[in-house]
Amino acid sequence: MYTKEQIEKAVKAKGYVWFEDTVNKGFDVNIVGVRNASTGKKVTNVFDDVITVSYKDGGVWKYLEWANTTDPGKKGVEHFHNKDGVARLVEGQYRGSHAVGLHQGKYEALRQQKPLKVFRDANKDLVYDENKITEGIYGINIHKAGRDSTWVENWSEGCQVFKRVKDFDEFMKIVKKSKNIHGNSFTYTLINSADIV
Repeated sequence: MYTKEQIEKAVKAKGYVWFEDTVNKGFDVNIVGVRNASTGKKVTNVFDDVITVSYKDGGVWKYLEWANTTDPGKKGVEHFHNKDGVARLVEGQYRGSHAVGLHQGKYEALRQQKPLKVFRDANKDLVYDENKITEGIYGINIHKAGRDSTWVENWSEGCQVFKRVKDFDEFMKIVKKSKNIHGNSFTYTLINSADIV
């Protein structure tokens, strides 16, 4: 859908950090989610966003992207577990926000380790509200849904969720190589598809 150059340009245009890996250590990952602007604030309940990773390996840039959701699903919106409402991550760059750790104590994923900003929506009307922002550690992880999930439902109540297990596994192999070289701290950047030209 996109190219590494498009993602890099959009990230830099916002004044965010782009990890250049100038000394060619390899696997200095740029993890960038792209929220689908065409759906507006409507809850689509499908995996219509993209998560990307750009990094150097042997001095050569690599770029991969996979289907995901950056938004909570229908069940998440209607049956949330936080009294303030369901969470939806505010677009931005979150430096060192995640680390490899267990998602819900079950399997390794990228687990939130620093505060993130989220919109809170408690009215259950299947339209994302953006008038209340809270900041904290809420378990906004980057994890997987099912083998090849069709509906988001409550796979996300704010998490960034891969549609397919095999895609997530490919992503985590890259992340673990990065961890071994650069340490267990990962920046997550969320942009909007309207930011990409």
